[in-house]
Amino acid sequence: MFHPSLFKGANVVVTGAGRGIGLEVARQFLDCGARVFLHAGRAPAEDRPDFLDAAVTEGRAFVAYADFLAPGGVEALVEDIRSTFESIDVLVNNAGTMVGRFAAGELTDEQYETVVQLNQTAVVQTTRALLPLLRLGTHASIVNTVSISALTGGSPGSAIYSASKAFVSTYSKALARELAPEGIRVNCVSPGTITTEFHERYSSPEKLEGTRKTIPLQRLGTAEDCAPAYLFLAANALSGYITGQVLEVNGGQLIV
Repeated sequence: MFHPSLFKGANVVVTGAGRGIGLEVARQFLDCGARVFLHAGRAPAEDRPDFLDAAVTEGRAFVAYADFLAPGGVEALVEDIRSTFESIDVLVNNAGTMVGRFAAGELTDEQYETVVQLNQTAVVQTTRALLPLLRLGTHASIVNTVSISALTGGSPGSAIYSASKAFVSTYSKALARELAPEGIRVNCVSPGTITTEFHERYSSPEKLEGTRKTIPLQRLGTAEDCAPAYLFLAANALSGYITGQVLEVNGGQLIV
């Protein structure tokens, strides 16, 4: 693991941190000394992990909820962040989901707009709104979550989700060029098939087992496998000369 003071004094924002990869990313930033603002989804979960309760009590973690589909949802979250941090050193745009599997010929406008809003537009809105605070940060860094499907196109029914992740990948590269003169780095983490609630919801056990057999490391990934990639890309001491890149975390599923 990383040194416990790697992010000492840093202000970190993680969206989509209520569970899965986002929650583990937030935990590891906390373990490395950061103050972390967690966007933990639309509404409180039934239970919250002990480490998060302890960090909130100690004033190291701040938890807020916002629905990115609701009018003003992103803006409300940003106002909470502004009232908590005067500057931001790391922004992790992790919020997003497939919503469902939709056949191309049956996709409705509402389904299309929902997938794009959650996975694409909200990333742009959040980044735009928080850039003033990132410009006040120290060696500021943005790390966006994309997906292996941004390269492969995903499996049937995930065309719009995959395309939205490809948008974020390209947007991140363009943003990296634009913000480089200001010293703000922008990179992406691209998880492969990870055993989180996402795949419990959108993939059958048979599909997951079929995928596992195609992975050179012969196992599906975990949130713990993914989180260190975010910290690596966020840490100026470790990746200060890396920007505009996509770090694939997939057990060798995409060896090219």
